[in-house]
Order: sequence, then C-alpha cells, then structure tokens
Amino acid sequence: MKRPLIAIPLGDPAGIGPEIVVKALASRELYELSRPLVVGDGRVARQALGFCGLDTDIRFADDPGDGLYNPGTIDLIDLANVDTKSLQIGKVQAMGGRAAFDFIERSVRLALERKADAIATPPISKESLKAAGINYIGHTEILAGLTGTHDPLTLFEVRNLRVFFLTRHVSLRRACDLVTKERLLDYIKRCGEALRRLGINEGTMAVAGLNPHCGEHGLFGDEEVKHIAPAVEEARRQGYDVEGPVSADSVFHLALSGRFNSVLSLYHDQGHIATKTLDFDRTISLTVGLPFLRTSVDHGTAFDIAGTGKAREVSMVEAVKAAAKYAPFYNRD
Repeated sequence: MKRPLIAIPLGDPAGIGPEIVVKALASRELYELSRPLVVGDGRVARQALGFCGLDTDIRFADDPGDGLYNPGTIDLIDLANVDTKSLQIGKVQAMGGRAAFDFIERSVRLALERKADAIATPPISKESLKAAGINYIGHTEILAGLTGTHDPLTLFEVRNLRVFFLTRHVSLRRACDLVTKERLLDYIKRCGEALRRLGINEGTMAVAGLNPHCGEHGLFGDEEVKHIAPAVEEARRQGYDVEGPVSADSVFHLALSGRFNSVLSLYHDQGHIATKTLDFDRTISLTVGLPFLRTSVDHGTAFDIAGTGKAREVSMVEAVKAAAKYAPFYNRD
C-alpha cells in the first residue's frame, strides 16, 4: 500500500514548532509509515536544525510529487515568508502569526486538492495570530474557516483512550450552559459517525457526567437528569451504542481499561486533564469532520524554551503516526 502523504505546516516560527518537526523527521519509523512533507520557510527549518544540532539535508519541492520521502532528507515546500534576521525567537509577534497561518493555508490547499492525505500540525500562538490581524482563535477554527466546515469535532487519543469534547474554547460557565439535550444528542451521533470514519466500528461510547457523582439524582446539579440522560436514551433508541452519564471521576479509567471505546467529555479541561495526566507527551489531537483528516500535538508553542533545542518531539511523532494510521480509513469514501 502506498504510504500516505502527510503535510506538516511548520507552526509558529518563533516557537518550538520548527524544532519538533525537524526532530520528528529524524525518525526512520515515520518514513516507513508515511511520506512527510513540510510546508514552511526553508530558512526557519535550517535555523531549527541548528538549534537541535542536526545535519539533516533539506530538499526543496514545488509540488508533493517532487519529494523523495527518504530518511535523512526533509522534503519541504518553501514559502520563503519569514525574515529570520528580524524574527524574535520566543516572542509573540505578527510575523510569526502571519507565517503560521500561511503554512496552514498552503497545507489545506494541498489536502483539498488531494495532493496530501492528511495534515499533522505543530503548535501555533493565538496571540501571534491576533497580532497579525488574523481573526481566528486557533487551529480548529482556521481549518473550519478555510474549508467551510461547521463545528468540526475534536478527538484526543493517548494509548487506547479516546476523548471527544462537547465544548472547547469557551468559559467554564458558558460550557455548562451548552450542556443541553439537543447539543448532546447531535454530538453523540456525530462522534459515533466519526469513529466509524476512522475505522473504529466496535465498542460503546460513554458520556461523562457534569456534576460530582453525576449530581446524585439532582441533589447537587440537575443537568444529568434534565439533559444528559435523556440525550443518551434518545441516542440509544436511534441505534447508537452509548452509555451515560458516567461519573467523570471514573469514566476515563473505565475507557482506558477497555470498557468504552471513547468518552464524550463535556468541557475542555475535563478531558484535557485526563489525557495529559496519563501521558502528556504522547497525547495527540484529531480534528474530524473536515474534508481531510488533521492530527496535532496537544501542547503549545513553549516560547520559554524555543531556540534551545530542548523541546521533545514525541507528540509530533505520534501526530504523524496517527495521521498515517487513520488517513486510509478517513479517505476511503
């Protein structure tokens, strides 16, 4: 089977993104599983190699078909859009935000043109995007905007634990307000379809509870009684294999143990804490519902260590591996 071609935008050039990308592509395993193609700035990539003490060759390509995709050489589409002499490593700046957006935009174009099978992204800075006047708050929103996709799903994966998110970048108070029967039913159905699109056809999804001990039948919070349980019951009537609410203090352990194939977390930190505590470095994010599959590291730009070569590339490696693993299922239709 032909190895999937994975487009890898270089991330914010002032953060650790370029360093973890070049470190990840020193892994022979990634080339056995995929054809990784970096989309970025050649000078930034060379600078990152220097920070990391690597002597990997860079081979410039105008089109994915020009790449060799062999270990020891990084194939790169060079946008040449960063002035490395003016770039301030480890700082929020408009240049970094604009460059990161341009890298993503070109990668999306390759995926939409079916020249790339998936995209695997390093971190970008929301503050740098804002400084550049780019009106998106993060990767998922950029990808949704560039593809005209409404509300794509976020799925975290680490080991055999998979976690979806009912809400993402909203306040905790707002997240509680968004726990409604209608929204939950919609997400249960879409998450079930997302799993099938990734080739996961067996197992039961769990819906986490919102309140301590699922509210103890309304003693301290009634969202479980009014919204979560009715949504689960309706989804089951419609043929979806789902259970819940399951108390959030045990549901992630049960899923990790194999009881559930996934968990629908109700707010950002509920699922992030569970996955990142289990294995921070190997937790990766998948965006499902776009016209192509996108995977990503689960951490930020780490401006405080950018330029030192200290950043660990484990999550970037796992993101590329997940893209290669799931892309054939995701694209089969």
